[in-house]
Amino acid sequence: MKETAFKDPAKKKFQFPHIYVLLLMIIIACTIATWVLPAGEFDRIKNEAGRTIVVAGTYHPIESTPVGPFKMIQAIYGGMLDASNIIFFIMIAYASIGLIISTGAFNGLVSGLLRVLKGKSRAVIIPVFITILGIASSTIGVFEEAFPFVPIFVGIAIAMGYDAIVGLAIVALGIGIGYAGAVMNPFTVGMAQSIAELPPMSGASFRIFCHIAMVVVASAYIMRYAIRIQEDPTKSLLYGSDMASHVKADENLENYRFGIREILVLATLAIGIIVVVYGTKTYGWYLQELCAMFLIMGIVSAAIMGWSPSETAEKMAKSFADMAMAAMMVGLARAILVVLRSGSIIDTVVYGLAFPLSYMPSWVAAECMLVVQTLLNFLVPSGSGQAVISMPIMAPLSDLLGIPRQIAVLCFQFGDGLSNIMWPTAFAPVLCALAGIKLDRWWKWLVPLFILLILTQMVLIAIGMFIGLA
Repeated sequence: MKETAFKDPAKKKFQFPHIYVLLLMIIIACTIATWVLPAGEFDRIKNEAGRTIVVAGTYHPIESTPVGPFKMIQAIYGGMLDASNIIFFIMIAYASIGLIISTGAFNGLVSGLLRVLKGKSRAVIIPVFITILGIASSTIGVFEEAFPFVPIFVGIAIAMGYDAIVGLAIVALGIGIGYAGAVMNPFTVGMAQSIAELPPMSGASFRIFCHIAMVVVASAYIMRYAIRIQEDPTKSLLYGSDMASHVKADENLENYRFGIREILVLATLAIGIIVVVYGTKTYGWYLQELCAMFLIMGIVSAAIMGWSPSETAEKMAKSFADMAMAAMMVGLARAILVVLRSGSIIDTVVYGLAFPLSYMPSWVAAECMLVVQTLLNFLVPSGSGQAVISMPIMAPLSDLLGIPRQIAVLCFQFGDGLSNIMWPTAFAPVLCALAGIKLDRWWKWLVPLFILLILTQMVLIAIGMFIGLA
């Protein structure tokens, strides 16, 4: 009798872990690192502006404070508390913008644009909005403030025949490149130049050139992807998935109503944004004031549409539920930093990354500064926080290596801005949650562009070195 051959069942295809699992794995890895890496710190002083900065050359070991398993679990709660301002801003702002989205005003506006733009020409919307968001980030430091607009652009992108990645990319690349090529962002380039003792706004013309170069590269990449999936939806990285399940995209967007109520809603939004920009620039408004403004815009828009108080509250409650997952992501990501701070190893990692640069030729060291700052943003995703930790070290180090201090600031900007939309400890998980995209899909799409933009930044740094940027 012939022996029957049995084949093993097909192996299951590898599935990317849930974002909560991924963040927990990083928390565990960082906890282990607190037992392996020596604890250490730099001395810190307050400068003339009252900011606490690191004193270069003062790194020294301190008593080790490794994080135990129970303390690691506590760090999750600590991360929630530490990031509470961001968590509540996201939930309140998203719920408020959710009211504006529900009015259909944005769909009506885009409907008019789509009637004018046909076929591939619709893709010109992509660089236009990336540029607008980039200018806001580059000048007044808009970043978290743009998060509520992610679902808007995701819905628009889907309705235009693209996918949720395109909508997310418009917002994420706009604000990420805006920070990377910031002209006068007070939270990053302003602080970094102050610490490096450079005149405010110095080197602005070159940074504008850098900003434009990165916008061109990113826009071309996104438009190429968008046009490809418009022609063949199976080319989408999200094909067959339940993409952006909480985003309502109207398939009949080109025929959407755009009457007086919708125009008044958009006017309310425009006036609100102008007030936000003025308040941020003039009075130093931050999340608390911005939340208030978003609430006002949402409630006024609901009143314009004639919704009852209960109807308005129900719509906001649904938005709160949609954002619960994103809020948890923020807390878990911040727990990573809580663990690293508790183990006193952040300064150790900074010292370890910066020390090898002192043995490199200036041209090589300048490019490596970009790599160091990009990696450092994994540990310190705050732009101002990274400035006060790294610039007191990088500025004097650049003097020793013959690198203009303006280049050191540029490396800080590049490393801080772009990786904010890449690292799980920064804002990548939050952006993906707002867009209804799995993090692994976003990374699969973003990594090639991220590498391309890093190479673009390296070319820009080489140009800066060649012209002696000052």
